Amino acid sequence: MGNYNKVILMGNLTRDPEVRFTQSGTAICKFGLAVNRRFQDQSGEWREEPTFVDITIFGKRGEAFAKFHAKGKPAFIEGELRLDQWEDRETGGKRSKLYVVGNNWEFCGSGRGGGGFEEAPASYGAKPEASSDFDDTPF
Repeated sequence: MGNYNKVILMGNLTRDPEVRFTQSGTAICKFGLAVNRRFQDQSGEWREEPTFVDITIFGKRGEAFAKFHAKGKPAFIEGELRLDQWEDRETGGKRSKLYVVGNNWEFCGSGRGGGGFEEAPASYGAKPEASSDFDDTPF
């Protein structure tokens, strides 16, 4: 059976996007997203439980995302899961981190300060671009 790795999330940013650049000049945009799960507890009352997800967007799409998003703003992210594994320098123990690599994003919200519809040119949408400058080397 084949493999399928696709994630679709909509939530609010937990921190401002941070953009760094690789030595080759590729942008790496990192931010956190809070996604709420709404459910009824045993007493029948509705509750919300947040899940916090780290997101990384590479290249021009990451730069554009950082330009139009800030902490607390809503965002729609489409991407894939990625697992990083390394050895802890202090303890020597194995560490790992599961996160989402965002391939596409879209504005969401009211457009009145919620999603930034008015200030965003159409060219900053979620259409994939050529990935010739894609560099997924961690920094």
